[in-house]
Amino acid sequence: MLRQRFNTERLVNLLPQRMRAQVDEFFEALELLAEIRDPRLLASLGPAGLRGMLLKRGKQGAPTRIRASHKAHFDWSYPADQPEMAELYRRAKQGQWDSDALPWSTDVDPLNPEVPLIPSSFIDPRVLHKHGVYLEPADELKFRHSVTAWMLSQFLHGEQGALYAAAQVTEAVQFFDGKLYGATQVMDEGRHVEVFSRYLEQKLGRLYLINDNLYVLIDALMSDSRWDMKFLGMQIMIEGLALGAFGTLYRQTREPLLKQLLRMVIQDEARHVHYGVIALRDHFQNELSERERHEREDWAYEVALLMRNRFLAYEIHEEWFPATLTRAQWRRLVNEIPGMVEFRQVMFSRLVPNLREIGLMTPRILPHYERAGLMQYFGGKAATQMTAESMLAELDRPQLLATA
Repeated sequence: MLRQRFNTERLVNLLPQRMRAQVDEFFEALELLAEIRDPRLLASLGPAGLRGMLLKRGKQGAPTRIRASHKAHFDWSYPADQPEMAELYRRAKQGQWDSDALPWSTDVDPLNPEVPLIPSSFIDPRVLHKHGVYLEPADELKFRHSVTAWMLSQFLHGEQGALYAAAQVTEAVQFFDGKLYGATQVMDEGRHVEVFSRYLEQKLGRLYLINDNLYVLIDALMSDSRWDMKFLGMQIMIEGLALGAFGTLYRQTREPLLKQLLRMVIQDEARHVHYGVIALRDHFQNELSERERHEREDWAYEVALLMRNRFLAYEIHEEWFPATLTRAQWRRLVNEIPGMVEFRQVMFSRLVPNLREIGLMTPRILPHYERAGLMQYFGGKAATQMTAESMLAELDRPQLLATA
């Protein structure tokens, strides 16, 4: 690891305090790019990494223009070519819901300890104390408010990326039944952008800028010309990880409007991931060369690591502890917070089985997942083996961590 070879943490600590965060951030970005050894992967993710992690395009306070490049696929014979996708299309039409039907009149007080956005056990003050952070009860409620607003902000940014990617995929996908289903996903993503934005503005009064790692992934997907890479990145990676993240917050929150909002979104997202597995399963296994499969397999692994780093929440560190905790200390703290631990577990329990199902976890890549600690999720159920109802039933089972 670059950080180990050069002992950058010790070097950073020798610098003046005002410079430490910037230098640590630079080394972290450099370390991530240095781990990408395949030139094709570096060509795919490197420019997006430069724009997102070093140039901070997502944090400049202005709209971002990303050059899109893909071919629209027309079929003038309108074939019924994918029965599984046709069934998803039927279910998606029946599953449409009106965002205005949510109970928006619900009074949401982010600082009310009786109806917590997330419980104290999500943070666990003992973990904070272990790292020298002591918050008064009122400040802990404000901190939990910040954590929830940060998570929902990243959900919102991800949904905007999903909206645009779903529109691109609908143009580019090779299956006509997939285009019909894709149109329903565009509608779903637009509704998700609406409800998350509305909740953040009207109920929490907070919006955090996009996390750099999430920006990198969206940038890379939007500018990639290959339809199956857009599918892999959005339908399997982003949607699969989001499904796990939504589930964790759904299980934790005791705020009724947020819980109902997440319940409705989870039902849509379960279809989206199912769609991705159906579209890519045969394509990856039967239509690609071995070299092309290896490239996508390696890309998925690198993106999995990128998404794992997405939840280090540096934006909260910059707001709360820039003078009291270094970024390295914050990393260690976040990696021990129980709610964040559960986030990672649930996210990857959704992602890894889907990668297995579409043929991107062959013996050549498994040692990498083993070293990253992700092989524990290999035997889980893929999206095609689960329904939204079964996911929600699992999430509704009582959990010890979910107590306030």
